[in-house]
Amino acid sequence: MQTAIIVILAVLCAILLVDLFSLERGLRRGKRQIKEQMEGKSTARLTIPCPNAAAEELFQTVNQLLELRQGEAADYRRKELDLRRQIADVSHDLRTPLTSILGYLQLLEDDALSPEKRREYLEVIRGRAAMLQTLITSFYDLSRIEGGQWRLEREPVDLGRELADQLAMAYEQLEGEGIRVEVSIQDKLPPVWGDRKAVVRVLSNLLTNAYKHGSDYLSVRAWEEDGSVVTAFSNGAKDMTAEDAFYVFDRFYTADRTRSGQNTGLGMAIVKALIEQMGHRVSAALKDGEFTVTVVWKRV
Repeated sequence: MQTAIIVILAVLCAILLVDLFSLERGLRRGKRQIKEQMEGKSTARLTIPCPNAAAEELFQTVNQLLELRQGEAADYRRKELDLRRQIADVSHDLRTPLTSILGYLQLLEDDALSPEKRREYLEVIRGRAAMLQTLITSFYDLSRIEGGQWRLEREPVDLGRELADQLAMAYEQLEGEGIRVEVSIQDKLPPVWGDRKAVVRVLSNLLTNAYKHGSDYLSVRAWEEDGSVVTAFSNGAKDMTAEDAFYVFDRFYTADRTRSGQNTGLGMAIVKALIEQMGHRVSAALKDGEFTVTVVWKRV
């Protein structure tokens, strides 16, 4: 009997030693894998070579922490890349009008310059300076909106009246650009939730985008539908592609596509940021050469 007990204990000790050896080997392997991950040499999950409930639970927890770290590192790299692209965009957009201003200032130093030419150059400088001011203001406003520093009030806004006011102010400029304006605003539109100043900024930016990049005509419609108020801004866009329409609210893409010194695409990025922060929805579509921006507003 005593011999049998000794044999059983010996077997148990042998099993325990094997388990301990396997566990030690697994922990060494895990340590090596963690080191490789920390050095960026591997992204593989930690594994244990033999079954062990406690070790497996530990490795699972470590894997979760490593996956979280990898996600944070990827997010940091993405933000760093976006920041570099933004800095490059800002530098390019500011440099364009600034270079033009400096060039015309040099031309003004010519004593033989006629009064007519001098006035012409000063007018160009004034226009470029105004463009520079608009750029700086747009960059600043967008950074405040995206950073949550633009405080928005929740209040009922008479969207029909604000839209009519913006159209009245832009009508002369639209006509001057040779753009035919078609307006259809439903009578007695219910108010929508939003910040009045933000709503005005959205409508103004949409009209500005239409006459700067549209052609032939501009159609503005507003109506009530399924418990919401819908506004649609449509204009001719013969030179626009489906890709342009898809990325129209992306400030990086639009900035790259419009390096003419007239616009950086920030206006549409501001539109999207403000609308979403007010709790509404905006979309854009291109069909048969007509570009349409649709906003679905939550009514009061």
